[in-house]
Amino acid sequence: MTVNPYLIFNGNAREAVEFYGKAFQTEKPQIMTFGDADNDPNSQLPEEAKDLVMHANIKVSGSDIMFSDTFPGSPYTVGNNVTLAVVSDDEAYIRSAFSVLQDGGEVMMELQKTFWSPCYGSVKDRFGVEWQFNLDDGTVFQPE
Repeated sequence: MTVNPYLIFNGNAREAVEFYGKAFQTEKPQIMTFGDADNDPNSQLPEEAKDLVMHANIKVSGSDIMFSDTFPGSPYTVGNNVTLAVVSDDEAYIRSAFSVLQDGGEVMMELQKTFWSPCYGSVKDRFGVEWQFNLDDGTVFQPE
């Protein structure tokens, strides 16, 4: 199980991940865009979202740092653009922690199956901290 910082950017996540990769001398980051993940021909993905970063990560001193752009139209505030991503292979643990954190908080996305995880969700706790939960069953998106 890990807890990873997830840095959110307003359209410049690609520039940021490449910059940090250079600074920390990491391997070239693999970047997944919203367009890469759009497999539904009936999708209404806005044109301006297609090249934005949905997910990228680099390893810095043994820790994964993850990156994403905000989806067009989503709120973005500099200084509040960090979430914590809990990755675990224990679904009961994820469901329990999510349940506790939603008390007095706000569910951003209910726990549900996604194309990258059988159980993913996000919640902002009562202190304003945003948490992402990802069940790792070996299919969690990992850049090649």
